[in-house]
Amino acid sequence: MDEFEKFYNKALKFLSYRPRSVDEVRKNLLESRGRFGSAKRNTTPEIAEKIISKLKEYKFLDDKEFVKWWVEQRTNYKPRSLRLIKMELGQKGIGKDLIEEVVENLETRVDDLQSAKKLIERRLNKYKNLPRDEKFQKVARYLSSKGFNYDIIKEIFKEIEN
Repeated sequence: MDEFEKFYNKALKFLSYRPRSVDEVRKNLLESRGRFGSAKRNTTPEIAEKIISKLKEYKFLDDKEFVKWWVEQRTNYKPRSLRLIKMELGQKGIGKDLIEEVVENLETRVDDLQSAKKLIERRLNKYKNLPRDEKFQKVARYLSSKGFNYDIIKEIFKEIEN
């Protein structure tokens, strides 16, 4: 098995767990580590780019589709604020222009208020017997840790109180 084939199979295995951005695959091919942090043999940048080209050709890699998938996952299964979702995508190597383009064109708008409601509904039973101030502190701390701003937190708390 030649080097291209070996690392191509490695990339396919990496993609089998969940969709990935081009940058994530590139880093995985170039900066892999063995168990316990020991260095493993990496591929060359030329071979990595050939592998990425082939994966794009077969539609296994597409940053635009990855952004759509990531936003959907974060709004439906792990609600976060749009600001935090964009930050996560930036960490995945996605450019700001592509993030903005995809988020603007999504059929389902990312609504921070709806995401915060979905997130806090799961915790309301824990807070129901707490004094008002303590309840607000807990709600605010939790939602701010998920990237929501103070205006959203106030709005959610008003709804909880009513």
